[in-house]
Amino acid sequence: MKIGLGMDTGGTYTDAVIMDLDTGEVLDKAKSMTTREDLCIGIRGAIEGIDGDLLEEVTVVALSSTLATNSVVEGKGCRVGLVCIGGDYNKAVSADYSVKVAGGHDYHGDPNEPLDMDAVRRFLESVRGKVDGLAVSGYLSIRNPEHEDAVREMAKEMLGVPVVCGHELSSSLGFSERTTTCIMNSRLIPVMDGLIRSVEAVLREKGVRAPLMIFRGDGSMMSGEVARERPVETILSGPAASLMGAMHMTGIRDAVVMDMGGTTTDIGVLRDGRPSLDPEGAVIGGKRTRVMAAQIATSGIGGDSRIVVNQGRIVLTSLRVMPLCVAARRWPHVAEHLSSLMSNLPTRYMRPVNVENKVFRTEFLRTIGRPRDPSMVTQADDELLDLVSSRPYTITGAAMELRRDEYEFNIPTLESYGFIQRVGLTPTDILHADGTYTEFDAGASKAGVAYMAALAGMTPDEFVSKARDAIRNKLALELAKVVLSEDSGELDLGKTGMDMVMKSITGRPGRDFHCTLKLDKPIVGIGAPSGVYIRWMSDVFGTDVVIDEDSDVGNAVGAITSSVSESIDVLIRPMLMVKAEGEYEAFSKLGRFRYGSIESAIADQEARAREYVVAAAERSNAEDICVTVDSDRRLYMTLPGGRDLDEVEMRVTAAGKPRQFS
Repeated sequence: MKIGLGMDTGGTYTDAVIMDLDTGEVLDKAKSMTTREDLCIGIRGAIEGIDGDLLEEVTVVALSSTLATNSVVEGKGCRVGLVCIGGDYNKAVSADYSVKVAGGHDYHGDPNEPLDMDAVRRFLESVRGKVDGLAVSGYLSIRNPEHEDAVREMAKEMLGVPVVCGHELSSSLGFSERTTTCIMNSRLIPVMDGLIRSVEAVLREKGVRAPLMIFRGDGSMMSGEVARERPVETILSGPAASLMGAMHMTGIRDAVVMDMGGTTTDIGVLRDGRPSLDPEGAVIGGKRTRVMAAQIATSGIGGDSRIVVNQGRIVLTSLRVMPLCVAARRWPHVAEHLSSLMSNLPTRYMRPVNVENKVFRTEFLRTIGRPRDPSMVTQADDELLDLVSSRPYTITGAAMELRRDEYEFNIPTLESYGFIQRVGLTPTDILHADGTYTEFDAGASKAGVAYMAALAGMTPDEFVSKARDAIRNKLALELAKVVLSEDSGELDLGKTGMDMVMKSITGRPGRDFHCTLKLDKPIVGIGAPSGVYIRWMSDVFGTDVVIDEDSDVGNAVGAITSSVSESIDVLIRPMLMVKAEGEYEAFSKLGRFRYGSIESAIADQEARAREYVVAAAERSNAEDICVTVDSDRRLYMTLPGGRDLDEVEMRVTAAGKPRQFS
């Protein structure tokens, strides 16, 4: 029996699942709180929840992680130098040290000018000991990588740090995006190396000696060794794992997948058993990359999203807080404080408030991190972090304890730095208040609802009903945006489009018409809250909602049940107007080649590509490898006299299952 251990580190929980890889049966599963300050603490906690006897039988391990995505968004990583050859980029992501040198190529792969190796050498000497990685990006290096390769060889000899070349990461046009991707990858190399070393140490500690596979953002696996070199490819691996997990658990190959966690809801589309990929490359933190990853829409609504009241209206914010019911179970004084509010409920409050700055009487503060540099925070904020590190305090209680005014504390700033977290009312509390889900302290949730309902001028039952509607409408709107933009290619619905979508979602008609938006494929729900919230989408979109009994660990299931995949893209086209022998030229990450005929070009390039992808898949720990060739041959132009010249785009892919430990 082949036993696999799948793990996923999400924004709120780290999941672990043990699976029989022959039958697809989930044998055991566990969860632990994700520890952002050290992901391995959460991973160790999840593994410790698994049956030890089953752990001893594990033959392969797979991990999907938010680490790369979060590091890019937060600007974390190592010191990076950049050598730009023959062009400038848009500085969407900056290197710590950079230089532009002469060189680069044209669309035929011929040099625009010679590579200035003297300038490269001077730069490398100037950054020796100052960088942990080097990015090398040449203008049109995807047509000829010789300049990037030359700089890499010199840098390896002079610096002794990892060197990443743009042509290794993408074969797509777009010098700025390719350079951005190259810098990101270089910055992430030690980050990913640290994660892999730590996870491997935990696995050894638990007696697991199976190989560790890392999940990519495109829905495939790679070995830990390859992930160390190309960590940028793990961007969006968590959401991609949910898509693959949805397919594995339900057997449905065409579906909309909604993964609702504690922090966010990720929405993607499965088409013929594969994630729909972003054709332009993933956008992370507003920055376009050339990383091929699942086309995922992320909405800041999850089971732990903050719910507040402003001018009598219920407001759902994207801020992740600890639910009242969870905190009350952990700290009895939280439940006592909330209970005391029941005897002194406020009157309706209609004046506008800044909900970001406002800390409500039902909310507490707790420390989850400390600044490396004390100058990052004020004296008052530093005192607050000390106080609430032992247990949560209300803002009023903290001010009294520290003998300060409440307004001396910069709560939104501390939250943005990741130093402090609120305890507050959430969708999880709404489920506890109405009795749908009562794993934690339902009394605390009901007290929080009663207080907010009084502020809004509602009864608790009215508040719960309207809160459920707000959550339902928010999720439905995000889903509608995904399917409409997938179809039209436009992200902006416009005022009229938004009005029609909201009429469809709410069921409220216009003066002379009504709208209905019906999905032609089912919705698969992933994540612990999906059992309630995603089910509501069935009535809104007139389709089936499918939720597997193991949907709460769907990402971990997706991570361990996928395949290893390595691809290479090849472009073959006529050499028109080029003063060189031959009639056709071919470009790939393997270099530039020239041929006398298109048939010889196709045969040679396919052979080279097959050899490359098989070797790459074997390096990624694949076995039982199958190679596929997708080729698009089309008319390029017709010459005078009627002779046709064709162009060929070829993608060669090697895929296989990860090799098992025996």
